[in-house]
Amino acid sequence: MEPHLLGLLLGLLLCGTRVLAGYPIWWSLALGQQYTSLGSQPLLCGSIPGLVPKQLRFCRNYIEIMPSVAEGVKLGIQECQHQFRGRRWNCTTIDDSLAIFGPVLDKATRESAFVHAIASAGVAFAVTRSCAEGTSTICGCDSHHKGPPGEGWKWGGCSEDADFGVLVSREFADARENRPDARSAMNKHNNEAGRTTILDHMHLKCKCHGLSGSCEVKTCWWAQPDFRAIGDFLKDKYDSASEMVVEKHRESRGWVETLRAKYALFKPPTERDLVYYENSPNFCEPNPETGSFGTRDRTCNVTSHGIDGCDLLCCGRGHNTRTEKRKEKCHCIFHWCCYVSCQECIRIYDVHTCKALGTGEVCGWADSPKSHGKQDLEPGSALSTRQQGTQTVARRPCGK
Repeated sequence: MEPHLLGLLLGLLLCGTRVLAGYPIWWSLALGQQYTSLGSQPLLCGSIPGLVPKQLRFCRNYIEIMPSVAEGVKLGIQECQHQFRGRRWNCTTIDDSLAIFGPVLDKATRESAFVHAIASAGVAFAVTRSCAEGTSTICGCDSHHKGPPGEGWKWGGCSEDADFGVLVSREFADARENRPDARSAMNKHNNEAGRTTILDHMHLKCKCHGLSGSCEVKTCWWAQPDFRAIGDFLKDKYDSASEMVVEKHRESRGWVETLRAKYALFKPPTERDLVYYENSPNFCEPNPETGSFGTRDRTCNVTSHGIDGCDLLCCGRGHNTRTEKRKEKCHCIFHWCCYVSCQECIRIYDVHTCKALGTGEVCGWADSPKSHGKQDLEPGSALSTRQQGTQTVARRPCGK
């Protein structure tokens, strides 16, 4: 392992006790030994770290759907890593830590908003799919939202019961968000935004019947979309997330924190929007306090002017280029009948990776996605800015 990454991991472990206080560490069920043993060993609810009493009761009462809950979190993590694969923060997880994202989620940032939304959506999605596949005895197909058939088709197959999946996600994922503080309010809102995305994207899926595929009759059922569509939608919501401010007021149970949109000129967020109230850290350099791994040695796209391009992803530090030989199939021929034969070719590619701090001309860059708020830069910095499409890019000269 690279020395700078080893040092960062040690720093993250030392920060672990501070991180775990309000962290959904039950997400760690989706990684490591516990996840790999789900199919071969019975799940012990008491062994899942970080469950609050309500989650523990839920687990014991509905133990047979807990593997689907874990699968849903895993699905959410994988989708997060796909959506952020070309950004400075790329949804990195730490296998040996209960706080699987490290301190990154310690703050109420737009990254925290996205992760909560995609994880809650993943749980709802996986539970719904498991029920439709018949792997659980406490749920099954949806028979409540069919309605009359349309012209040229009739109901058939197994409609997926997304309402049940959403209910499980709400009961389990929101169980720990009962504190009267702003972070609980934010997490619950973003959890619900993720689940609502599942319901909004339900659609009719049909299959044709008839001679030679003539489609004389179609049978249709309600189905969830591919989870990639959910990830794409929530990534757009991340880019346009609404910045909030925290307000305190007294109720019968004591002081309660609520959230209000920071900028009155913008339309207030709906239940489908993501919200946050703290600015994201600088992900350009490794920092164990914020959980940033930095972008050193990250592969960048030298032809892109977006955030995945070498200019922005490397934070202005410049990039290294090396050649890489790859074996690939080539000159493929189809033979009747029926197989394909290919030769093996060696092709040479240029691979571009970000330099470390101090090897470029610019010390700090900050990118701000289109937002209902602002992305603040370091106070007191000497800044120069330029426009790139919908992004404002600012840089701080070296030595400042």
